[in-house]
Amino acid sequence: MSQNPLLKEYRLPPFNELEPEHVVPAIEQRIADCKATIEQVLQAQDFSWQGLVAPLEDSDDLLERSWSPVAHLNAVVSSAELRQAHDGCLPLLSEYGTFVGQHEGLFKAFKALRHSDDYSQLSEAQRKVIDDTLRDFELSGIALPEAEKQRFAEIQTRLSELSSSFSNNLMDATDNWHHLVTEEARLQGLPQSAIDAAASAAEENNQQGWRFSLAIPSYLPVMMYADDDELRKVMYQAFTTRASEQGPQAGEFDNTAIMAETLALRHEMAQLLGFKDYAELSFATKMAESADQVEQFLQDLARRSLPQAKADYQEVLDFARQNYNRNELEAWDVAYFSEKLKQQKYAISDEELRPYFPEEQVLKGLFSVVQSLFGMHVEEQTPPSTYHENVRYFVIGDSNGELRGSFYLDLYARNGKRGGAWMAECAVRRISSENKLQFPVAYLTCNFNKPVGDKPALFTHDEVLTLFHEFGHGLHHMLTKVDVAGVSGINGVAWDAVELPSQFLENWCWEPDALALISGHYETGEPLPEELLNKMLAARNFQSAMQMVRQLEFSLFDLRIHRDFDAAKGDQIQAILDNVRAQVAVRQPPSYNRFQHSFGHIFAGGYAAGYYSYKWAEVLSADAFSRFEEEGIFNREVGMDFLHAILERGGSREAMQLFKEFRGREPQVEALLRHSGITTQEQAGAHL
Repeated sequence: MSQNPLLKEYRLPPFNELEPEHVVPAIEQRIADCKATIEQVLQAQDFSWQGLVAPLEDSDDLLERSWSPVAHLNAVVSSAELRQAHDGCLPLLSEYGTFVGQHEGLFKAFKALRHSDDYSQLSEAQRKVIDDTLRDFELSGIALPEAEKQRFAEIQTRLSELSSSFSNNLMDATDNWHHLVTEEARLQGLPQSAIDAAASAAEENNQQGWRFSLAIPSYLPVMMYADDDELRKVMYQAFTTRASEQGPQAGEFDNTAIMAETLALRHEMAQLLGFKDYAELSFATKMAESADQVEQFLQDLARRSLPQAKADYQEVLDFARQNYNRNELEAWDVAYFSEKLKQQKYAISDEELRPYFPEEQVLKGLFSVVQSLFGMHVEEQTPPSTYHENVRYFVIGDSNGELRGSFYLDLYARNGKRGGAWMAECAVRRISSENKLQFPVAYLTCNFNKPVGDKPALFTHDEVLTLFHEFGHGLHHMLTKVDVAGVSGINGVAWDAVELPSQFLENWCWEPDALALISGHYETGEPLPEELLNKMLAARNFQSAMQMVRQLEFSLFDLRIHRDFDAAKGDQIQAILDNVRAQVAVRQPPSYNRFQHSFGHIFAGGYAAGYYSYKWAEVLSADAFSRFEEEGIFNREVGMDFLHAILERGGSREAMQLFKEFRGREPQVEALLRHSGITTQEQAGAHL
């Protein structure tokens, strides 16, 4: 039998060789090797960096590089066989994580290194890894009595399974529903791009007509442009009840019990560790200090934003009443009439902009922006293998000709691919114990419309923002100069600061000088005309206060379901969400709306009791960008300061220290409010 490809030495994953049957044996082997390494280093009793940390990092990196392509493939080209193999590894990985986190011998070895003379001789990054590791031992239940340790391990394993089940249900609920339109008259109002995509989807599925799905590129145009009320209603009801006990798929892929069990187990785990609730446990590793501080931060933003958000919504109501004789708006009407209002006010729509953002021009412009700011060059290459015909591969190098990293780019929506957009690690920058430099590799994933017919993929401006956002994460991962895995790239960065580079890079999507690089009509190459540009900039903050309070709704909901959990009452998810909406929402959704059942960020991602991080980091990113506004948006010196202070330093130093190093002071919230077009009468100078 040939060698398992997941156990080979490779620089890039051998996707073309991977089969589901390789997965479990490879992960079992890697975990066994990791455990053997632990025993070896403890027997050797050499508790120096080279004797203890370096060999552990080597073996853990091999495990991570075997698991990373599996986790990625399960998210982007899922199949029943791959899902089974992936999910079969979750208990193994969870058990290993608990084994390490509760290993008394390892804990004592790290403590010995921390209190040795060697510690002071280590680099800042190495010291941070040791300090973070000791903190993580405490958070893994190292001090618990044996019976409680066992219970902690059971909880960890079960939470891992629940997270995967939540994602699987959501993907299945999204993929297994569609709406077929057979009468052309029902397509009135839809942009041609959406009609073409729906016709193409029908054809691919051997159907006559136009096939609409719950994937965002299919769903969103219907909600924004379809004149047919019933079509919008059908789509809205299916989308907002995904993976729940409501709607057209009621109970089929229901996440209700998964969510309730997840919250109960998180609460129990937090209490085992001596925390009051899961939110308090979450803040042990965050930049923010406490749930009270974050609640105050969110409430402050709500107080500043809600009056304008209510005015935004009233404007839509008045518009629909005066122009369309609608005295009331249904939930599926809001996006539609908002878009009509936007077009009337600014004479512009996302669809009008789409021809100016073809894939190649956007990528070329993005890479030009990165070159101007940080002196980085991006070049497409052919990788040894890939996992889908639409995936592309690029390398990134600096102005000295040094390779810094590489990334796979997977832009289009398809069945078997998780929704949303994200950056994930394929390999992390590190120097091995044999003194070999491993370059970072990233997966950059989006869900945009693919090319249709002879047209290239054409992006909305929102999609351009999404691409820049994920590329910002990618730069944080790839441009690091830290050679220690635990704090290299995004590793070791406080979760509520990790969105800083991603949200920061979005700012260039609004700058005329940058838009001249990013845009170019797909037929003529003509950049975005000044008239359209001015309209787009004028419309930038259309309903921005409504968008702000919507994000605050999600953040407060997430915080409170974890902070206020009461085992005697159960999860109270709907009641808490209703209460938050009563405080900060501008309208109440229908009672059947089950947004929470598809809230993967907190039930299947890393954002539990941390969704506020988006707004927290947006304060950082807006304030960081304000330095470019002051000194020049393509000022290379400022760009290099950001590169050296933020992107290259990873998690080697606390986020607030790095921010102050770049900005010269603590972050202030005014830049965020100004960029969002939210005007308040309050004094400037409020800061985190």
